[in-house]
Amino acid sequence: MLEIQKQYVVDMAKKSSEWGLCKHKAGNSSVRDKDSGYVLVTPTTIDKKLLTIRDIVVMDLDANVIEADSGLRPTSECLMHLEIYKARPDVFAISHTHSIFATSFAVLAKPIPAVVYECAILNLKDGVIPVAPYGRPGTPDLSNSVIEPIKRADAILMEKHGAIAVDKDPYEAVLKAAYIEEMAEIYYHALLINGGKDPGGFPPEELQSWAYPSQIKFKNNF
Repeated sequence: MLEIQKQYVVDMAKKSSEWGLCKHKAGNSSVRDKDSGYVLVTPTTIDKKLLTIRDIVVMDLDANVIEADSGLRPTSECLMHLEIYKARPDVFAISHTHSIFATSFAVLAKPIPAVVYECAILNLKDGVIPVAPYGRPGTPDLSNSVIEPIKRADAILMEKHGAIAVDKDPYEAVLKAAYIEEMAEIYYHALLINGGKDPGGFPPEELQSWAYPSQIKFKNNF
């Protein structure tokens, strides 16, 4: 069932691995089907390079497994995915990664300010990539910890764990995860160059003010 959506999840997982956002068996990805409401999620402990659509697990929002063709269990962090979908009805794809620079700031529980304007795509209502408080992986504590931060941004850190990016589109969710890592690396270097002094970032109102240039004109209503 839902073969196209399963392929989206496979593509997300492999892209996050290809881009260096997840190594080995780390991280997980999911997509929520708009019609059925079912969530399609990567299985636990499998190398992303070996992943096929038969391995993707179908669940409902109450954590009932609807289909698991390969007999694999869903990621132990699936509860986190389900809670995000409940908290954000506008979200249809989630990318959870363990990228190095982002996770380094997550270890410190340090939010990442919007140091470059590209952060505008991350929907940072408070002008920072926020940090969800620590929760043990695979527990309700973890899934509950991300609810409030994910209401404030499409990109968050998880204390001593990793990062999460969300979007309505699967590719864009992974792209946002890549932006988290890029922002974290830029912030790290800015701190290093600046002798540890925080460079600050753009205020939320500036990030929300961007619009496509009205001066650009299109012929024939293109």
